[in-house]
Amino acid sequence: MKSLSAVLALIPLVQAGLRFPCSTLTFQRLDPVVQPGSLPAAHVHHIVGGNAFNASMTGDVASRATCTTCQMAEDFSNYWTAVLYFKHPTNGSYHRVPVVPVQPLLGGSNGAQGGLTVYYTQNDLSKDNIKQQPIKSFQPGFRMTVGSPGATSRPQVGLRYQCLQGSNRGAEMPDFPTKPCTGGIFTTHHFPACWDGKNLDSPDHQSHMYNTIKSDGFTNAPACPSSHPVRMPQVTYETTWDTTKFNSMWPSGTPNPFVWSFEGTSGYGTHADYMFGWKGDALQRAMDKSECFYDGCGSITKQAMTTANQCTVKDMVGEETVGWLSVLPGMA
Repeated sequence: MKSLSAVLALIPLVQAGLRFPCSTLTFQRLDPVVQPGSLPAAHVHHIVGGNAFNASMTGDVASRATCTTCQMAEDFSNYWTAVLYFKHPTNGSYHRVPVVPVQPLLGGSNGAQGGLTVYYTQNDLSKDNIKQQPIKSFQPGFRMTVGSPGATSRPQVGLRYQCLQGSNRGAEMPDFPTKPCTGGIFTTHHFPACWDGKNLDSPDHQSHMYNTIKSDGFTNAPACPSSHPVRMPQVTYETTWDTTKFNSMWPSGTPNPFVWSFEGTSGYGTHADYMFGWKGDALQRAMDKSECFYDGCGSITKQAMTTANQCTVKDMVGEETVGWLSVLPGMA
């Protein structure tokens, strides 16, 4: 895979899709896709996006949201992943790992607070193929997940870790780094892009979608199968976990001390959730644009991250998720 800096260097010549930051909305034990209505859900998630986020969400999310932590002002979707914690090798206590914005950021988007970077690509980062393969936007009520906290084997392509060393992201790996990373741990979640054309969700939140990607990175997506014939945008999250402050507490030669919020000591359990919430036809307009990167050739209204950072939701669970904890929230 090309480094992102190498890809960005090509932007004036070839580019396709959207890429934008979303600041952190909240850290809470909520999961309206996998555990709708559960207050609290099983484990803590890091959530970004619109303020309609709640324990139970159905229908047109965008119609209920009034603000978003994402730079694209018409995007009231919600994006979330499990949360990374440091488990102290000596006393076994846990501390939530801070999230920092993915670098580099584009288009004056400095000022994001924590959060993650979201991509919607039509084919890969270098080009689109919309003349031969039009992209259909997700519909109100659509949701999906990728990965599973119960996974015990190597995850599908696109669910990866990178050990940041300065500005170098390093190789993509299916499991946690085995040594301290001077720049933090970088995680990527690529979602499937082929839809069955019928179901906005499925019992496992994955079967209505189909993955045709066979290699890591932003690569060409093979044609969709007849069972899932509708090409949707390729959604990807990137998150930078600032593990640097814990490096001095990681004794040389000992196992990785970082765990996911579901007590996942193996990196194989990495997973993410998506709930569509764009206003009107905003996402479709962007996906109809050929060779446009970042903001769909201006087809989407952007907001300053200082405005996005003001978007909040209330604490619906009422528990501590940060600081030194004797047990992970929900794991007692």
